[in-house]
Amino acid sequence: MEITTALIKELRERTGIGMMECKKALTATNGDIEAAIEELRKKWLAKAASKADREAAEWAIKIVIESGKAYIVSVSCETDFLANSGRYQDMLNDVVALLKAGKTAEDAKAMIDKDYSLEMGENLQVRDFQVVEGTSVGAYVHSNNKLAAVVVAKVSTPEEKLKQVAMHITAANPEFLSASDISSEVIEKEKSIQLEIMKNDPKMAGKPDEVLLKIIDGKMSKFASEISLLEQAFVINPDQKVKDFIGADTLSAFYRFSI
Repeated sequence: MEITTALIKELRERTGIGMMECKKALTATNGDIEAAIEELRKKWLAKAASKADREAAEWAIKIVIESGKAYIVSVSCETDFLANSGRYQDMLNDVVALLKAGKTAEDAKAMIDKDYSLEMGENLQVRDFQVVEGTSVGAYVHSNNKLAAVVVAKVSTPEEKLKQVAMHITAANPEFLSASDISSEVIEKEKSIQLEIMKNDPKMAGKPDEVLLKIIDGKMSKFASEISLLEQAFVINPDQKVKDFIGADTLSAFYRFSI
């Protein structure tokens, strides 16, 4: 069968592979375009083994909010150039579609290997693939697509208001929702750290442990407020706490994603 320019172009459009490689694959398969695609995939799989050890340290986070659900996906790659490309965003959209359809992360990886890996030529790995839902859900993704947060409310809450809290979370990085969520283990660990700090302070070193512990107990409320979302000063308006902005009993959970 004649290997026409139109046939080569069609294969290139379907795979993203260069014209010369497409021509070689079509020649090897006597112009059978489906067989040529398989031939190219086999070549990619051979290359993939050598790529597997290459660090996939770049990726972007994509979050889609629909009907009280947040669909969160990210796929790592090797270069920032690819992570910022429109084709990479096409891939993330396809991964979101699979997540909405109830597919698994393994399904997403199979789709990526089939439709994108040949073209992109990088080590691509699914990192985030999850759904978060609640009565109301809001999200914020930073402009670089490398930092994001999702906020879940147990009562009906405007999405824009939740987005502002999510923005706060990306900046302030709280560890707990409220002070009551902080475990005794975390408190005791912080106390032991503070005790060691004071013992190494010449002004405090001569004081007995029970005196130092009383001083430390007084600091624990500040410590709790610094790591608890609802107790933190709201970054958009530091004169009020997050709980004063959103309501002390509005949120049920939050999630922070970073690269």
